[in-house]
Amino acid sequence: MPACVPTHTDHTSHTTRAKAASRFSRFRRPHSPPPGGSGFRIAGADLSASISVFLIALPLSLGIALATGAPLQAGLVAAAVGGLVVGRLGGAPLQVSGPAAGLTVVTADLIQLYGWRTTCALTICAGLAQLALAALRVARSALAVSPAIVHGMLAGIGVTIALAQLHIVLGGTPQSSAVNNVRGLPAQLANLHPGALTVSAVTIAVLLAWPRIPGRAGRIVRKLPATLAGVAVATAVAVVAGMNPARVDLPSWRSHAMPELPEGPMLGLLAAVLTVTLVASVESLLSAVAVDKLVAARKEPRVQIPRARLDRELAGQGAGNVVSGALGGLPITGVAVRSAANVSAGGVSRHSTMLHGLWVAIAALLLVPVLDLIPLAALAALVMVVGVQMVNLVHLRSVQRNREMLVYAVTVTAVVFTGVLEGVVLGIAMAVAVALHRLTRTRITVEEEDGVHRVRARGQLTFLAVPRLSRILHQVPQDADCVVELDGSFMDHAAYEALHDWQIAHIAQGGTAEFTGRAGGRIAEPADESHACCRPWTPWRNHHCGEHPAAEYAGNSRSGAMESGSGSGPPGSRPSGPGSSGAGSSGTGQPGTGPSGAGPTDGAHAHGTHTHGTHPDGWESCGWESGGSQSDGGQPSSGPGAGGAGRTSSSRQLASGLSSFQRNTAPLVRGELARLAREGQRPSQLFLTCADSRLVTSMITSSGPGDLFTVRNVGNLVPLPEADGADDSVAAAIEYAVEVLQVESITICGHSGCGAMQALLNTPALLNTPADPNEPLTPLRRWLRHGLPSLERMRSRHHSWARIAGRLPADAVEQLCLTNVVQQLEHLRAHDAVARGLAEGRLELHGMYFHVGEAQAYLLAGGVALGHGGGDEEVFNRVAPTSLAASRA
Repeated sequence: MPACVPTHTDHTSHTTRAKAASRFSRFRRPHSPPPGGSGFRIAGADLSASISVFLIALPLSLGIALATGAPLQAGLVAAAVGGLVVGRLGGAPLQVSGPAAGLTVVTADLIQLYGWRTTCALTICAGLAQLALAALRVARSALAVSPAIVHGMLAGIGVTIALAQLHIVLGGTPQSSAVNNVRGLPAQLANLHPGALTVSAVTIAVLLAWPRIPGRAGRIVRKLPATLAGVAVATAVAVVAGMNPARVDLPSWRSHAMPELPEGPMLGLLAAVLTVTLVASVESLLSAVAVDKLVAARKEPRVQIPRARLDRELAGQGAGNVVSGALGGLPITGVAVRSAANVSAGGVSRHSTMLHGLWVAIAALLLVPVLDLIPLAALAALVMVVGVQMVNLVHLRSVQRNREMLVYAVTVTAVVFTGVLEGVVLGIAMAVAVALHRLTRTRITVEEEDGVHRVRARGQLTFLAVPRLSRILHQVPQDADCVVELDGSFMDHAAYEALHDWQIAHIAQGGTAEFTGRAGGRIAEPADESHACCRPWTPWRNHHCGEHPAAEYAGNSRSGAMESGSGSGPPGSRPSGPGSSGAGSSGTGQPGTGPSGAGPTDGAHAHGTHTHGTHPDGWESCGWESGGSQSDGGQPSSGPGAGGAGRTSSSRQLASGLSSFQRNTAPLVRGELARLAREGQRPSQLFLTCADSRLVTSMITSSGPGDLFTVRNVGNLVPLPEADGADDSVAAAIEYAVEVLQVESITICGHSGCGAMQALLNTPALLNTPADPNEPLTPLRRWLRHGLPSLERMRSRHHSWARIAGRLPADAVEQLCLTNVVQQLEHLRAHDAVARGLAEGRLELHGMYFHVGEAQAYLLAGGVALGHGGGDEEVFNRVAPTSLAASRA
């Protein structure tokens, strides 16, 4: 909340315009040119990030092309197109696209079946299919695939890649399938090639050791990516040692293969296009979502990056695949490794992605002699490590924790032994089977413990489980105490009816029924539908938020029935305790329900008839003022027995409320309260507000135990330290909060329809001189004299009126309520403890106004100078609702 008592400053219009321009610049789109210029500008962060990504992408692109059996130039073409085309057209600004390990197995199979040139044509068709899906705006549907299937697919691809590249690492040639690679491994181990094995070992050692180099030297060398370092060191070792392993051989671009029309069975071609489309789309979209999370968690640089637009990203991927296939490149997808490097390197716009593609294109044209020095075994070792890393242990633990291991294992096995598309289909089928099994498998048991029958239902309660559920429930004796423990997340209508009907019959026959969760906590009954407007705070005593007819309203207030029912129903049953339509009124300030009426400002917002009582001194009775007790007939009671009846009703209400707390709330907060009991209270602020019963501070401020140090009095008044008749209790609370508890802020909260302000307006003279000279001033009158400075401030010509932003106060009462908050903040500054805290910069003061009828909070705006006279305005700004993430930021 903004501080509300800053020092007075005089801002010139020039300074105001400068600050406004500065605030506007913070929210400028990071990809748009700065205001006032139309030139194409590239941030330094984008330039450095593009170089980092380029150094990672160059060796990986060559390695993936080698693993697929495609021409090595195809990997460079795909990397350049992914940066330039997808980087410009995609919907995720910081995502880097190019050839990815996830498509390696699919592409290798297509090349073996149809040849390289036909594979390029299939890549074009897959790109067109992605464009069609983007036009249908179905990108988010890909996120509906179970994470266990996605992780299983990637792990299966990683296993297949690692098995194939292991043969090249050992100096041989990979086989056509993962099974054949495993079968051929013994023969390959018997025929090792020392040169290839040495180069591969050096590459793997550098890849694993590079991130673990300690100290300052490690921080310096890690500026070079581990992938480039591994390949560079292995290449240098091969050159220096005079080895002659198989090396990269980039043919002339003049002989670069281009696509041709596909030939083969139509069904097989369609399946190939579908596989490339599915894998590329799912991997790209999941990578885009992951990049959003990385950007949100990044602290530097603090630049606002738009969230990924998934349909546009899918269209960009489709356009990239069309261009890559047409130019003889590999299929393209979003690459998580390169995207993460782009984010961590500080990229702030899509320029970093596009520049990386430009550097790859330049390297492919100008650095061919250097690239020809790279041993193939180094690239194979690099890709093998990437394949092993695709079997992610973090993902494996997540899948196991969510009981999806069977789906994961089936997907991995099927991808390795049958192929990617078949593996995904089998994974989806297994996921559906597991979901159906969980939905239909319900275990219901009954046992007796200490005279209480416990029925335990494990799993989802559907109509399929109703016969077993009914049979078990009818095994419980008619007059027995029964607890039904429900351990599941779903209950359909048939199961609900079975439980509800059994509960009614069981209670009618003298038994008791209670429904709990697995941990033993009682399942709370939901509020009546008429109370849905106030959830989650319903029900409570005197609750009347629905539109009730006047006759029903009067009948409810006369009933006085506050006892809750002995039984507790299953989810969906009607509550019969506090908050139900039969609940009576206890006269705690609820409008029109009991001896105290609503305040004059909020009477229009209350239900029922509002009446003003008359005080002997002419004051109107308001929210905080008591008017005596009522009998069951709704009229003021008289006679000897009236007081006893009122006390009996109040005691029942108190006992009922305490019992409800012990049953429903205490089990949930006991642990937190025990911690506070051990550690002591450490509130962050002192909250001083009125004693009006309609102000629930914890509800308004969304706070709980240990958050607020609260002081409440009539009129939220802060007596001056040396004032006549000053109340030391308020001053003591302020001193204790500031000096002992070390609170960081103090808030004074006023509210609409305050009875104290109404009394100040109506009878200010009676506060100093009573109507009867022989009658002494009552404690209430003496206390309200501390509010006279607020009345004088409102009537003074030296102070502008406090107001709510966008409108004037509704009436004089609201005007005085607002002014009183401002005046009490001035009184607060006069206390020594507060003055010291403000001077040391460790304390803030806030002003707040709560409109009861609107359930709306207002905060006193910053930039208001108090006590300086002149034309300064005290403005209360409306607090707007925000999202959960924004409120936590």
